[in-house]
Amino acid sequence: MPSVRPSRRTVLLAAPTFAAGAVGGALWARRSGDAAAGTAGSASGGDLPGATDDVGGGAPGGVAASTGDGTAVIPRGPAVVTRTTFRSAARGRDVSMAVVSPVTGADDLPVCLVLHGRGDDAPRGVALLGLDTALADAARAGVTPFVAVAVDGGETYWHPRASGDDPERMILSEVLPRLTDQGLRTTRLAAMGWSMGGYGALLLAQRHPDLVVAVAASSPAMWRASGASAAGAFDSAADFAAHEVLGKPPAPGVAYRIDCGQSDPFYAVSRQAADELSATERGFGPGGHDPTFWRSALPAQLAFVGRALAPAASPSPPPPASRPAAG
Repeated sequence: MPSVRPSRRTVLLAAPTFAAGAVGGALWARRSGDAAAGTAGSASGGDLPGATDDVGGGAPGGVAASTGDGTAVIPRGPAVVTRTTFRSAARGRDVSMAVVSPVTGADDLPVCLVLHGRGDDAPRGVALLGLDTALADAARAGVTPFVAVAVDGGETYWHPRASGDDPERMILSEVLPRLTDQGLRTTRLAAMGWSMGGYGALLLAQRHPDLVVAVAASSPAMWRASGASAAGAFDSAADFAAHEVLGKPPAPGVAYRIDCGQSDPFYAVSRQAADELSATERGFGPGGHDPTFWRSALPAQLAFVGRALAPAASPSPPPPASRPAAG
């Protein structure tokens, strides 16, 4: 079987699956100073309507996709995934980062950060959502391709803590430079997450609207008062007040989508946040605070993110100036 010819920065890898399960695909990674491990496997895949062989000289079964800067190939099956481990000075520990790409043969793709919930980490979060399969399916369905990047945030609720553990600084000063070195587009991002990570994605946009242009939050873990918050979510009442999302207006220039199940304990605050943030998209149907609901919301969230990260249409050139008739 002919292989997809990598772009000038791209290397295709193959290795065993994550122990967590459903993370798959042949993996592309670029040279950096971090230890990287590729993953391969099949979370679903199979033949898809409209798939064609040898698209653009790529692998059989691939389909063509426009990236805004040209055409890339979406292989059949799950998206390609790579896992990198690096020492985070901001968090004072080794952390994992999982990069999920639905295409091969493309550089300069936009990025959506994926912030996990409490008790998860980057590779488990990818597996929990079935993100490798969902992202590839979205790209094959016509969603503008982008790379999803999951990273370990511990149980910090994605904000600086009194202990010195600072996942926000890790994202800004350690994760984004690594992604830039890999040839990804990091000046205009989206963020998505569930539970603790849903709150973290909303908070990141609130604090950095110059960077984050869209947020898709599932069941964001938020409380109206410090005393009602989960144990360990904040260091103090002052820490809670400094990192509130509820009761705040939308960040300028940020598009919001919020999803929450009607049986979820965060349903009322999610509805409140959707109203306060003027969410342009929202999904409030049956479901609870669990992966089943988060996976059900994922296709619409990926489409929302793809629209937000799509390259702006080039303005039409002005018509030629009319010239006065001679005579």
